[in-house]
Amino acid sequence: MLIKKKILFLSGLVMLSAVMGAQAKEVVLRALMEDVPETHIIEQMLPQFEKESGIKVEFEKIGYGDMHDKLVAQLIAPQSYYNLLEVDFLWAGEFPAAQWLTDLTPLIKKDSFDTSAFIPSTVSLLNHDKDKLFILPMYNYSMGLIYRTDILADKTVQQQYQAGANKALVPPQTLEDYVALIKYIKEKQGIAGAAMQGQRGDPNSMEFSNYLFAAGGDYLDQDNKVALNSPAGKKALALYVDAIQHGAQAGALSATLDDTMRLMCSGKAFSMITYWWMLPQLDNRQACPNVAGKLALTTMPGGHGESGGWGWGIPHNVSPEEKQAAWTFIQWAQSKKTETERALQGHAPVRADVYQDPAVLAKFPYYQTAQQVVASGKSFPIFTYSAQYEDVLGTQLSQVAGGNGTVDGALAESAAQLEKLMKK
Repeated sequence: MLIKKKILFLSGLVMLSAVMGAQAKEVVLRALMEDVPETHIIEQMLPQFEKESGIKVEFEKIGYGDMHDKLVAQLIAPQSYYNLLEVDFLWAGEFPAAQWLTDLTPLIKKDSFDTSAFIPSTVSLLNHDKDKLFILPMYNYSMGLIYRTDILADKTVQQQYQAGANKALVPPQTLEDYVALIKYIKEKQGIAGAAMQGQRGDPNSMEFSNYLFAAGGDYLDQDNKVALNSPAGKKALALYVDAIQHGAQAGALSATLDDTMRLMCSGKAFSMITYWWMLPQLDNRQACPNVAGKLALTTMPGGHGESGGWGWGIPHNVSPEEKQAAWTFIQWAQSKKTETERALQGHAPVRADVYQDPAVLAKFPYYQTAQQVVASGKSFPIFTYSAQYEDVLGTQLSQVAGGNGTVDGALAESAAQLEKLMKK
């Protein structure tokens, strides 16, 4: 009788183990993804991951504007439908603070996953707790300067600039040099000196951030106190207003990223401050024959530009099996091997070793400069109300650039509103 009970007990354990194993294998990872090229690159590689791991992954692709609210609805529910998260850096303050994300630190330690290859700026952009890592970098969209090399190399333009400015025409080294150059080009060459995205909100907030960082300013100091209303901040805003009023295209105050891309592609602009991986889209003889082969990428004059990026996270409100499956996927997606394959298709890497990979550099030589752009990038203030602050700042920028108000007044109000939101 005792032997029979033992046999039944062991049989039960075997059956339970089999059921649990089957459940683990049947985990389907579901992620809400922005409908952009980065997502498409990874999606094409999903069969490779499924073959290696036995885990199926489904991407639901939508526009950025609908992502946040759709994710939050799941993250506050008893159990999230999405068990793998793509997290924008603007949400990297809100999501951990609300305790919606799983701390990845124990998983990293358990599997000895090496994070040392990640460019430090891409990690700090998404994580603000020194002791915990909630978001692993996925891809980066730091901003740099793309400009026309043919215009700078034109002998007639060089002579005219030398005569007028009393100095050689070279790529600008400071923000003041850049604004002076784009004003000159607009006045003398009959094209926009800069294709600027001045639409209120995300476009002009991100663009102005490059001016702020290039001028030596910042939103917050080392103690996380508001530092925007400073001499460097005033210089940055004054130069931004000067640029959009006297160096940019007509209608710049309502222009978006798409508008600036079309203008630059047409050959009717000298430069644009934009995401570094826009270079191959512009340097394309079929899509942009007027500028292809005539473009270069550099860091922002002054050394620092705006940094943005996405990362992978795991919801707190999913099962342990789903968390493990999600972590398995994240390790695969951000491994050297997978990131290199993604980079060869145009991915914007977050690992230094991918930027330095011989095959990647052979195909995309400008990735060497891109690494400098990413490594030197600085961040928009990340906290619970980052997205709301974009609108607050964007309103002030739009008003002063449109001739309403003063630089001092706009900067003071932008700083005051940032302080107010950070105290909420």
